[in-house]
Amino acid sequence: MELFDNLALGFGVAFTFQNLIYALVGCLLGTLIGVLPGIGPVATIAMLLPATYALPPVSALIMLAGIYYGAQYGGSTTAILVNLPGESSSVVTVIDGYQMARKGRAGPALAAAGLGSFFAGCVGTLILAGFAAPLTELAFKFGPAEYFSLMVLGLIGAVVLASGSLIKAIGMIMVGLLLGLVGTDVNSGVARYSFDIPELTDGIGFIAIAMGVFGYGEIISNLAKPDEEREVFTANVQGLWPTREDFKAMLPAVMRGTALGSALGILPGGGALLSAFASYTLEKKISLKKGEIPFGQGNIRGVAGPESANNAGAQTSFIPLLTLGIPPNAVMALMVGAMTIHNIQPGPQVMTSNPELFWGLIASMWIGNLMLIVLNLPMIGIWIKLLTIPYRWLFPAIVLFCAIGVYSENNNTFDVWMVGIFGIVGYAFYKLGCEPAPLLLGFILGPMMEENLRRTLLLSRGDWSVLLSRPISASLLAITLLLIIIVTLPAIKAKREDVFVED
Repeated sequence: MELFDNLALGFGVAFTFQNLIYALVGCLLGTLIGVLPGIGPVATIAMLLPATYALPPVSALIMLAGIYYGAQYGGSTTAILVNLPGESSSVVTVIDGYQMARKGRAGPALAAAGLGSFFAGCVGTLILAGFAAPLTELAFKFGPAEYFSLMVLGLIGAVVLASGSLIKAIGMIMVGLLLGLVGTDVNSGVARYSFDIPELTDGIGFIAIAMGVFGYGEIISNLAKPDEEREVFTANVQGLWPTREDFKAMLPAVMRGTALGSALGILPGGGALLSAFASYTLEKKISLKKGEIPFGQGNIRGVAGPESANNAGAQTSFIPLLTLGIPPNAVMALMVGAMTIHNIQPGPQVMTSNPELFWGLIASMWIGNLMLIVLNLPMIGIWIKLLTIPYRWLFPAIVLFCAIGVYSENNNTFDVWMVGIFGIVGYAFYKLGCEPAPLLLGFILGPMMEENLRRTLLLSRGDWSVLLSRPISASLLAITLLLIIIVTLPAIKAKREDVFVED
């Protein structure tokens, strides 16, 4: 009964006129920018984060959550119509979605992605609501030692689940941790790694790194691609509704994708991305029915399954953020930044100290998913037209918007220069094949890890064995060690590389 009371409180908050408007604005803005090729949820939220400064905390987080859903939905639209994934977890949607578009079935492909995402989003939110309270009770048993061990597990998980080279993922984590050290030492008050630059004594701005690496970096990499590579099937979107046979094929795939995504989304480091790949791999292993189109040639299961898994994983990734205060992926790291900006300390105390925010955000997820279905499927023509806007007009506007947004944070031109520098760094990462998401996790978790480790050693009077003498801390470190051993085994290493191959 307590769960229903909490949800009633959440819907009471989410259904206020102000919060409904912000949820709608978030969904529209997210879809608007997310539909642009190469600009996914991370870049979208990073660019639009300054717009939430003046809002109340609940409205700000509801709007950012709406941006998250909208950007993800837009990513599948781009993947199907342009053969370019709008975000990393839409990579597998490209394979069959684009082939459906080439055969004149872009409408059913878009509808399968939308309906699958809506169902999975609702189930994922229900799981979040059900597990939030018990996990929060567990989180209250965590001390500094447990939080430090949990963050170590999170960073190792980010390395294990990052696509591409393990060495590069470790390198990106280390760069993020080092960037997090820049600023003033909390205990001694001494500036460190600031190189006598006054602006760096407060540390490198979170917005500057996020906007630079993800926003400007993505823009530069997109500008490097010729327009001829992009083929948009604007004329081929006619009937939107899938046929009865499509629904028969879609339904089991959506169910399987939702279950897989809900479980894998909780994992640190990219559960939503891994779940999309895992769902597509699972669908390919299930034998084709008589007359069914092969995978890679326009099978609707190859769109519905991964999109459901992706959205379910996105919803359940809120569980470690809201209950433990630990961001499991780059988008959740941005949400931690947003909460910190609004003077909200992420963690288990949010549920008790600010229940309106906690349950209002959860309730708004249902509303946001419903808004996306109602708004996006009838308005698909508008998003298609947006894809035909020449890049030479579009990107200067985005660059200007980012510059204004980052300047408005501190009214400081130094931040604008920092965004430009990190934009070049982000493009260098792209060219080197380094995934930048672990960097953001390292940057966010680094200072938190340092603070909790110092507290632990202070309480234990410098005795490191306290990390192993406390049962929860020891268990988390044991899981971390097990992960490291497993991922270094040759057979597992080869299998891991196969999972992230889309062809």
